[in-house]
Amino acid sequence: MINNSVPADFPDILNHIAQVLEERKTATPHNSYVAGLYAKGLDVILKKIGEEATETVIAAKNSNPQALVYEIADLWFHTLILLAQQNLGPQDVLNELARRVGISGLTEKAARQQSEENK
Repeated sequence: MINNSVPADFPDILNHIAQVLEERKTATPHNSYVAGLYAKGLDVILKKIGEEATETVIAAKNSNPQALVYEIADLWFHTLILLAQQNLGPQDVLNELARRVGISGLTEKAARQQSEENK
């Protein structure tokens, strides 16, 4: 099992990261990796997410738990950047997950398909 080095009393990590990502919107790209991604725009952020998703799949396929956790952390981080770039945050995703609790995955998928057909 992988050791969790974040103290149990650490503030909500997703909200903390989201706050830092918001602050990076006003940083100079020269001084901040995240500000650089924001400056390069949506396509570069999406490409980075694609790269991280591929690396996640490879780590899983290689049955490497430490690499898998590392790559998922990268993937989550870059999706948080995307959320911030789109003026959304982790709470929006958590709200959607909460909405889905207790709903069968098959039922939820069928409802989405029905909604798309009605458009």
